[in-house]
Amino acid sequence: MSDKPLATAFIVDDDLDMRGSLEFLIQSAGIPTCSFPSAIEFLTGFDASRPGCLVCDVRMPEMTGLELLERLSAMRSPLPVILMTAHADVPMAVRALKLGAAEFVEKPFNPQLLLERVQYALMEDNGRRVSQEIWHEFAQRMQDLSDKERSTLMLIITGAPNKAIAGRLELSERAIEERRASIMKKLNVNSLAELVRQVTTFELLFPHPHPRLLRTSFDESQE
Repeated sequence: MSDKPLATAFIVDDDLDMRGSLEFLIQSAGIPTCSFPSAIEFLTGFDASRPGCLVCDVRMPEMTGLELLERLSAMRSPLPVILMTAHADVPMAVRALKLGAAEFVEKPFNPQLLLERVQYALMEDNGRRVSQEIWHEFAQRMQDLSDKERSTLMLIITGAPNKAIAGRLELSERAIEERRASIMKKLNVNSLAELVRQVTTFELLFPHPHPRLLRTSFDESQE
C-alpha cells in the first residue's frame, strides 16, 4: 500500500450550510474533503506537500478568499484554487486569475459543473506532482554522471557528431561511443533522441540547476 496522502478538496467558507453542501457534493464523487470556517484556520494547518485543491469563498471576515490566494501565491504554493462568490465583477475575476486561481465560479453554481472543476483541479495537481517526481529522479541520475561525462553530454546535446566531440576532447571516437553508452545507461534512456529531449527539457524546467548537474567546462584535465 502507498503511504502517499489521498488527494483532498480543501473547503474554506464561513457559511456552515455552504460548507456542508460542498462536502456532501464532493464526497459523493468519492473525493475526501477537509473544511475550514476561515482562511486563517486553513493557513494554520496548511501543508504544501498534501495533494489536492482548494475550494474557497471570496467574501469572508478576517481574511478574504483573494487575500488567501495572495498569501498562497507569496508562498509559491502550487495548490489549484477554485474561488466562489455571489458578487462577482470583472476586476475581481481578473485579479483572481492574475494571482493564479484555477477557476472563478459565481454563486449560485451548477453542482455538476463545480464538481467537474474540482476533479479537473485534482487531476492538474496530480499531474504536476508526478512531473516533479519524474524530474527529481532525473536530477538524481544526472548527479551520478562524472564531470567528464557531463562535458561529453553537453556536446552531445548540441548535435555534434562523435568525431567532432572526440576532436574537441582529444579522445578517440571509440572512447566517445563508450562514454555515450555509459551516459545513456545512467540516465536510463534508450535512444539519442530521448537523451537530447530529456536533457533539453530538464534545462528548460530548471534553468539554474545545481552546478554539478550540467557543468559546461570541457577541460578534461580538471579531473
